[in-house]
Amino acid sequence: MSRAREFADLAGSADAGGITGKNLVINGSFAVSQRATSVTGVTGDGYQAVDRWRTNSGSLGTFTLSQSTDAPDGFATSHKYDCTTADASPAAGDFLIFEQRVEAQDLQQLKYGTSSPNKVTLSFYVKSNKTGTYIAELALPDASNNSNNQQSYTINSANTWERKTLTYVGNTTDAINNDTGVGMNVFFWLGAGSTYSGGTLTQNTWANTSAANRAVGQVNIADSTSNEWLITGVQLEVGEQATPFDYSESYGETLAKCQRYYFRTTGSSTGYGNLATVSRIGNTLYRGVVEFPVTMRSRPSFSSSGSFQTLDSGFTFSSMSGGDGASFDSHGVQVTMTSNGSAGQSTLLRQAADGQAALIYDAEL
Repeated sequence: MSRAREFADLAGSADAGGITGKNLVINGSFAVSQRATSVTGVTGDGYQAVDRWRTNSGSLGTFTLSQSTDAPDGFATSHKYDCTTADASPAAGDFLIFEQRVEAQDLQQLKYGTSSPNKVTLSFYVKSNKTGTYIAELALPDASNNSNNQQSYTINSANTWERKTLTYVGNTTDAINNDTGVGMNVFFWLGAGSTYSGGTLTQNTWANTSAANRAVGQVNIADSTSNEWLITGVQLEVGEQATPFDYSESYGETLAKCQRYYFRTTGSSTGYGNLATVSRIGNTLYRGVVEFPVTMRSRPSFSSSGSFQTLDSGFTFSSMSGGDGASFDSHGVQVTMTSNGSAGQSTLLRQAADGQAALIYDAEL
C-alpha cells in the first residue's frame, strides 16, 4: 500500500467520516525543517529547527531540539526536546514554552470580538517519559482584555504516544486584527517557575490572566537529563470536534506555506549548486536577483552562510551584501569579487564544494 493511500485510509476511518478541518497551524507534522534537523545547546528564544515552531526559554535547562523519526502510526516525523543540562529547582521567573505564532489574517473566520465567536479545537499526539500535568494555552497578543485561555492535559503513560484533544470557547470581547501580524500564540508549556505556576488554574475561559495562573500544575521537563518530550500531528481547527489530521496537504504545499516566513536556498548537498546569476556593474561589483518561490509575509531580512565561489575561474568571491534589499517577491543580491571582469559580464554565484552555502531570507512572526 502506498503511503498516500495509507494516509487516506487513516483519515477515512475516523469518526468524522473522513472530513478533515482546515488546520490553522502550519507544519503540524513537522515534515519541513529548512534550518536544521537537529540543534544542540538550546537555552534561549528563537526559531531553531523545524519550520514555523519556536522556543521561548526563560533560563530553564539546556536542550537538544530535533526533527525526530520517532512518531506514531501515520506520521513520519515529530519534534523532540531532549534535556541535556538539568534545572531541577527553577527560579520563580524561569519557563520553557514551545510555540507557533499564527498570522492574524488567517484567523478571521473565528469571529472573535463578536457575539457568536467560533470554538476551536486543538489536537495532537504527545510522548514523554515525564508523566503528569501539562498546559496548552491560546493567547491573543494584541488583546486589551481577555487575552489568555489555558487548559491542562495529562500524559498518563511514560514513553507512549497519546492523542490529546482540547476545545476552547470563542472570545466575545477581543477581535483579531486583519493584518500580517501575530493573531494568536499557540503555547505548549514545558516548565514554569512560581511566577507562572503559583496561582489557580482557570480552565477554558478567556481572561486577562495573571502570570501566576497561566501554568499551574505544569511539570518540569528540565528537572532531569533523562527527560524528553515529543509532539506531532498538531491541528488547530474551527469547531468543537477534532477531525483526523489533514493528510491531504502534500509536502510541497507545506513547504510553500513555510517559505512565506523563511526561505533558504538549497543549491546542492554535494556542492557547486547554482544560487544566482550576477552581472558586473563596477570594477569588482556584481549584482543579481534572487526570486522567492512564494510571496513572503513581509520584506525579509537577509543573511548568508557558508562558502561561495563563481562558475568562472577568473573570478574570486570576496563578500556579499543585501544590495538593493528585498521586496516581498525577490532580492537584489550584491557580490564583490577580488578580480576584475569585463563590463556587463555575467557569472553564476555557486556553493563551494562542501555544498553548505545558502542565501537566507527571514520574515518570521
